[in-house]
Amino acid sequence: MLASSSPRRVELLRLIVPEFAVRPPEVEEGPIRRPADLLRAARDKARAVQGPPDEFVIGADTGVFHRGEHFGKPKDPAEARRMLARLSGDWHHVYTGLVVRRGGAELRALVPTKVRFREISTKEIEWYLSREDVSDKAGAYAIQGAAAAFVAEIRGDFTNVMGLPVGTLYRLLRDLGWSPVVMGEDRG
Repeated sequence: MLASSSPRRVELLRLIVPEFAVRPPEVEEGPIRRPADLLRAARDKARAVQGPPDEFVIGADTGVFHRGEHFGKPKDPAEARRMLARLSGDWHHVYTGLVVRRGGAELRALVPTKVRFREISTKEIEWYLSREDVSDKAGAYAIQGAAAAFVAEIRGDFTNVMGLPVGTLYRLLRDLGWSPVVMGEDRG
């Protein structure tokens, strides 16, 4: 079960798990000041959703950090412009706190990815914001959208920047006893 309302996380989880339930948690994420706070938020999301004891529950929270400052979801277009202008021509880090629970077991990971934007003009920022709704995107951008044009370099997991580090999630699921189902394999 995915404890999230993010359509991007749903899309990414389907890459490895074709069928699962989605149950957005009703939790207050609390302040995010440092990357470790994302793990707390992911844990709270995973623990807020209840299912059968043998069911896997996945919680995740993603944040963008630039020079030690957290760039969450912009509250308005002006804040989105400021965020993108500050990311222009510089490196930033994207972290995802990831928690997978099954029964009484819980595994966690804090996954970092480093991203460098090329210089972005004010006109390009306006073009981008006219194309995409960034109100639900940490750092005011979606790398899988038109913001891909701004990326000069990535060090780490691309899917992490989208909000769900698929490789790390796959490993955590397997460590808790999950295995992929081969098409045509008997599930019972």
